[in-house]
Amino acid sequence: MGHPQQALVETVVRAVLAALDARPGAGAFEPACACHNVVDGCCPDRMSSFALAGVDRFGLRADPNVYPHGVASLIDHTLLKPEATLGDIDRLCGEARQYGFATVCVNPTWVHHCAHALRGATARVCTVVGFPLGATLPEVKALETKRVIESGASEVDMVLNIGALKSNLYSLVHEDIEAVTSVCRRMGAISKVIIETALLTDEEKVKAAVLVRTGDADFIKTSTGFASGGATVADVALLRRVVGPDMGVKAAGGVRDLKSAKAMIDAGADRIGASVGVKIVRELTTGPAPVESAGDGSKY
Repeated sequence: MGHPQQALVETVVRAVLAALDARPGAGAFEPACACHNVVDGCCPDRMSSFALAGVDRFGLRADPNVYPHGVASLIDHTLLKPEATLGDIDRLCGEARQYGFATVCVNPTWVHHCAHALRGATARVCTVVGFPLGATLPEVKALETKRVIESGASEVDMVLNIGALKSNLYSLVHEDIEAVTSVCRRMGAISKVIIETALLTDEEKVKAAVLVRTGDADFIKTSTGFASGGATVADVALLRRVVGPDMGVKAAGGVRDLKSAKAMIDAGADRIGASVGVKIVRELTTGPAPVESAGDGSKY
């Protein structure tokens, strides 16, 4: 293709494939876990089979001691349902202020309101761009990013152009990511790129992670919560392997309780997107129990 990202992506993918092929009895991307039907799928420990020869910037970050001390500060308290009302948003912000969540994650129309509602709080405002399909134009995503930051967003979660990735149009994917991350860097906001893992093969997840890394994003994020599936422990561990220890990994979609949040953190996630943040935090002291939260009822 001639674009500088092409050679990098293909080199890294070949290294991963070669490592997998080297395992006794395993073919390239042959499922090693029948119950999940993904490579090295059941637990983060099985990711050790990725002996990524020659790719020295890959790493694994998993701190099992982090969640008892500050799990709330790792949660993007999320409400992205299209029918969310102003009252729902106010309740979300109140919970973020009370429990000390990292951010509230809301649709762009609510950013300005949340920024004012959270003045003086530790929680920041996160929003989404090109959401949930990722299929709009890079310049549109860039403009949307600029506008939401001006409205008060401190963090921007963009959806990658999934169709372009699956078509191996790496230059377009890189342009798409850079359109948003460059605005975030210039305006002092954190950028996250959603790759929608449920729609990708393992090889495509690796490609996406390399492109997100080269696009200078601050985080790679698993899911929108609006596709056929959300974050899995295997996906988080794989993404952490690819992006290394210095880049954020956000697990989102399907994190429904403290147990699943802990599993994602142990696998290498340092941010959790969840609509049940209150439930997760309360389980730290009260144990598992159904607790209503502002975002309950969504897949996110």
